[in-house]
Amino acid sequence: MDASDLLRNGLLWLADSGTIRHAVEKAPVSRSVVKRFVAGDAVDDAVEVTGELRETARMVTIDYLGEDTLDRSQADATRDTYIKLLNALQDKGFTEGGKAEVSVKLSACGQKLPTDGEKIALEHARDICVAAAAAGTTVTLDMEDHTTTDSTLGILAELRKDFPSTGAVLQAYLHRTEADCRDLAYAGSRVRLCKGAYKEPESVAYQAKEDVDTAYVRCLKVLLAGKGYPMIASHDPRLLDIARALAAHHGRSPDSFEYQMLLGIRPNEQRRIADRGDQMRVYLPFGDEWYGYLMRRMAEKPANTVFFLRGLAGKN
Repeated sequence: MDASDLLRNGLLWLADSGTIRHAVEKAPVSRSVVKRFVAGDAVDDAVEVTGELRETARMVTIDYLGEDTLDRSQADATRDTYIKLLNALQDKGFTEGGKAEVSVKLSACGQKLPTDGEKIALEHARDICVAAAAAGTTVTLDMEDHTTTDSTLGILAELRKDFPSTGAVLQAYLHRTEADCRDLAYAGSRVRLCKGAYKEPESVAYQAKEDVDTAYVRCLKVLLAGKGYPMIASHDPRLLDIARALAAHHGRSPDSFEYQMLLGIRPNEQRRIADRGDQMRVYLPFGDEWYGYLMRRMAEKPANTVFFLRGLAGKN
């Protein structure tokens, strides 16, 4: 295990540390640093940043931050916030043609509630899909740690019966993902492929960066050779070059797949991809539950920790 792997594992540990979380959230400069990566706390903040991104031809998928909800009222509030968000996006004309959509974590919708969690999460996700369809856009179900994978894919299958454009997310670092890609690479199936951002045991996930990258390429080959709609979520220049070459090899038109990057990461490259005529979508989070999200983003690309740590030290 090299230094970058050790740093990644340390950041994933920090993501689950309540004590460190409290200290970071209370640091006076945290908010100014986080602003680069998180649109703000409120629906209006997310809509405003969406407008800014649309001015540069970038598409958007919006995540209302929160996960592992164990309170029914909080799960209800998450659903209601998404519906409010979709209505606001529609009012601004941003949802037309799916240019702005939403990403939903099922755990935030009640998936882990002790009683009827999956049923409640499905109901809430269905309500969000109804609102999205009315607004002329789509929903993507975010993937979380491996203990939720089967549940999430099961809920996805139920939603796709009525909302076939509901997007899936697959994490390349899981040993199972290449097979999942084959199962989901069918016509009309929207699949976001990311590396994975949770601390997983060796029994279910690749640990070393080179193994994760190799798995990502294997999954890319399956998705880009298939009949679905791949969503290539990566900031890695080498993987992006491989994806572009594979898309060309399979004769894919620019509207048959898209690239995705996180808000605040490689914005110049985001604009360059959009300017060359390819589809570029930005993953835009908002809400005050930003700590776990930010730590996992740092773990995905440990070089980003330099920016954050400088900010905490007052050097930004």
